[in-house]
Amino acid sequence: MHRRHLAGGLAAAGAATLATPALAQALPEIRWRCASSFPRTLDTIYGAGELMCRRVAELTDNRFRIQLFQAGELVPGLATAEAVQSGTVECSHTASYYFVGKDPTFALDGTIPFGFNFRQINAWLNAGGGREVLREFFASFNMVSIQAGNTGAQMGGWFRREIRSVEDMRGLKMRIGGFAGNVMGKLGVVPQQIAGGDIYASLERGVIDAAEWIGPYDDEKLGFNRVAPFYYYPGWWEGGLNLSMLVNKAQYDALPAHYRLVLDVAGRDATLETIAKYDALNPQALRRLVGGGTQLRPFPRPVLEASYRAAMELYAETAAANPAFRRVWDHMRAFRENQIAWFRVAESNYDSFVNAMQAAEQAAARR
Repeated sequence: MHRRHLAGGLAAAGAATLATPALAQALPEIRWRCASSFPRTLDTIYGAGELMCRRVAELTDNRFRIQLFQAGELVPGLATAEAVQSGTVECSHTASYYFVGKDPTFALDGTIPFGFNFRQINAWLNAGGGREVLREFFASFNMVSIQAGNTGAQMGGWFRREIRSVEDMRGLKMRIGGFAGNVMGKLGVVPQQIAGGDIYASLERGVIDAAEWIGPYDDEKLGFNRVAPFYYYPGWWEGGLNLSMLVNKAQYDALPAHYRLVLDVAGRDATLETIAKYDALNPQALRRLVGGGTQLRPFPRPVLEASYRAAMELYAETAAANPAFRRVWDHMRAFRENQIAWFRVAESNYDSFVNAMQAAEQAAARR
């Protein structure tokens, strides 16, 4: 009996193997260019795009190949959406919130202040209807958005001076991306939209007073600790930044169904790989930074509370003025309420208890 099952399984596997070349030969050869919004030096966030492109080639026997270009090689890192929309390039690996100047709804594809963490946005996109409601929006810009990475919760950034109150935020020139800049503006901050590769020079020269990027591993690579002493947490504006591959809709619609599926599979693989790399690499990087003199600081509670109120006000104002934003935001908010209720019961309690016990053990060991 077991032998018959084994023989049947091997026969099926053999048939599948023999069918693969025939399938590959029936599919067209396609070559795309992908403009990244990130520099090649960041093996984490740029690497998510590299992994996705590599998987697409592997899953199609190299018949569908996407060549990735770092920010600035084809178009500036903050101009990739326009290049995709117009068909100058077929796709871009980016963070959609860079393009809130076109429409604030783009932020909801990336991250918003006090929004989802990684687990929650992943659930919303893949099981909560988020993908479908976003694709309706992106179609109006001749684009399709495909999940292609996540950074997890980020840090609050580097400051040249200490922040003790909301008053200390007023007049501060800060590099901050996406919708968060509008929230910061309500607190008196002067937000600056600066590409990743230009942040260090701006901070060093005093053009800006503070800058956020991602987290310890990437921030250490960019050297921000050498030009700003205070490192704040948490990055309340990026609880889990979703990265996307934005694809020209006409190009996407022309793909065989198999290739469209491959893009989704490759994007999910890149998402899991990226979050794993950040979770593995950030702890050691943070230890190195603090050991090298970085002064780690939590945002004062009044700053967080003022920021939360400003964010909720901004969402209400934007939803009242922008029907597209209102449709996606209402869908996201309803899902978010259930997620927070669930996480409050299980995940948050579990994490809080384990964290407290470990802290107690470490304190006892130091005595």
